[in-house]
Amino acid sequence: MSGITTCLRFPGQLNSDLRKLAVNMVPFPRLHFFMTGFAPLTARGSQQYRAVTVPELTQQMFDAKNMMAASDPRHGRYLTVATIFRGKVSMKEVEEQMQNVQSKNSAYFVEWIPNNVQTAQCDIPPRGSKMAVTFLGNSTAIQELFKRVSDQFTAMFRRKAFLHWYTQEGMDEMEFTEAESNMQDLVAEYQQYQDATVEEEGEYEEEVVEED
Repeated sequence: MSGITTCLRFPGQLNSDLRKLAVNMVPFPRLHFFMTGFAPLTARGSQQYRAVTVPELTQQMFDAKNMMAASDPRHGRYLTVATIFRGKVSMKEVEEQMQNVQSKNSAYFVEWIPNNVQTAQCDIPPRGSKMAVTFLGNSTAIQELFKRVSDQFTAMFRRKAFLHWYTQEGMDEMEFTEAESNMQDLVAEYQQYQDATVEEEGEYEEEVVEED
């Protein structure tokens, strides 16, 4: 949260506001669950012994070990990405590194959303660090997390475990069934856009226009 709101609180060469962030990060209304990351993840006090470079930060922030969500981004594709660099960094170097990541890992980015990587920069680094980056990714890999939750829920719901605590308070069993169905639809939608190609996306957009 600190990294995401940095541009609201401090000056920078390339600022970004939350509204612009939300518009750029959510291509479809239901797919608004982000994977967050941070780099460098180092022990307090150890930063003074080693300087971090922009290439290292860029590599680390896309690493599954630096993600705050229990999903591996390599198992899906990025719909959109936003990065917020903090500290005295060269924006030219940042742009070059981001281009390198996209070209070397093009299979992990959907090709039917152009310019889907947004970069912001703030001159003020986090306390105790000279340079850092906050990562926001709208990745289809997050469906792994939803699948795990859904499987655990289904296993308990079949046995009606703890259900009476909720029905006693006025909830209906059908509400849980609808929630389960909603979760499965969400996972299916993430999978649909993970597998989508440029041609399929064009057909989908035409259908939407015709319906309107």
